[in-house]
Amino acid sequence: MDVTGSADDRPMIRLSGVGKTYADGTVAVHELDLEVRRGELLCLVGPSGCGKSTTLKMINRLIEPTTGRIEIDGQDVTRQNPVELRRGIGYVIQQVGLFPHQKVLTNVMTVPLLYGESRSVARDRARELMEMVGLDPATYADRYPHQLSGGEQQRVGVARALAADPPVLLMDEPFGAVDPVVRVRLQDEFLHLQQDLGKTVVLVTHDIDEAVRMGDRVAVFATGGRLAQHATPADLLGQPADEFVSDFVGSTRGLRRLAVTAIDPRHLEPLDGVRTGDLGAAIDVDATLEQALAVMLREDKPMVAVKDGARFVGVLTPNGVHAALRASLAETNGRAGEGGPGGRAAAD
Repeated sequence: MDVTGSADDRPMIRLSGVGKTYADGTVAVHELDLEVRRGELLCLVGPSGCGKSTTLKMINRLIEPTTGRIEIDGQDVTRQNPVELRRGIGYVIQQVGLFPHQKVLTNVMTVPLLYGESRSVARDRARELMEMVGLDPATYADRYPHQLSGGEQQRVGVARALAADPPVLLMDEPFGAVDPVVRVRLQDEFLHLQQDLGKTVVLVTHDIDEAVRMGDRVAVFATGGRLAQHATPADLLGQPADEFVSDFVGSTRGLRRLAVTAIDPRHLEPLDGVRTGDLGAAIDVDATLEQALAVMLREDKPMVAVKDGARFVGVLTPNGVHAALRASLAETNGRAGEGGPGGRAAAD
């Protein structure tokens, strides 16, 4: 896309030829071209040392790039005051980084106060955000960070990052320090929050399952800081760009694809003639194939009813899941054959 286009057409974040080489000759990031659309959640994923966290830190200039250009909303970040730049970008890290001597409410108030808001306005904003991330101010406002669980600390970190209502949110392994059950719950809560807020998010993770579960698109980095593939989760799983991506995604990518493939009404069977006892709990038509299978397995039922709001639209069976998955793979392979989004590093 042309940077001279309208604000709506222009990507929120654009990296052009960005590289980072350290004094000893180590190449952390190699000639990276990458775009993040407005309101998109992009996951950067790859093995340790591949440059994904370095890339994230170059966006807000915690690390300065050696080469290339980084733009946020059309503005070159290298020409901006780094302190002012960071105040306009939310930043969430694995270690959370809360001030241990300050209460939770005061931690969340920090950024609005830096912007010159009055204490009363900052306090109201902090309480609103605490409620938004699932922390009742009446219970948590006066606690200190050490009195919180790891998941609760992460929620406070997200609330603080959102306190100035930044258009861009950078997240570096934000859920990596909590146990798997809490991690999935935090992922779900953040995705619901993102639906409401529509921030432009760049999230670094080493976990391919987290990347395909959360990302609108996924950028896979290879060793040496090379961008191996930039695609939607479905295209990444269905059409890996090369052997490295295929190995990194793993041999179970077909199963992972269930989590990113929505139910297709074309593969539903009619409710007529179905015995009520054969049905599990009804699921929404916007659910994924993975969610549908999970209901069948949890309730030990051979099928699950699908509804659109209050209206039942059909029944999904294991055969329907198989048909939907095959159709999704065929669609991806067809796009790839036409030069579609499954290819190496192609952003648009």
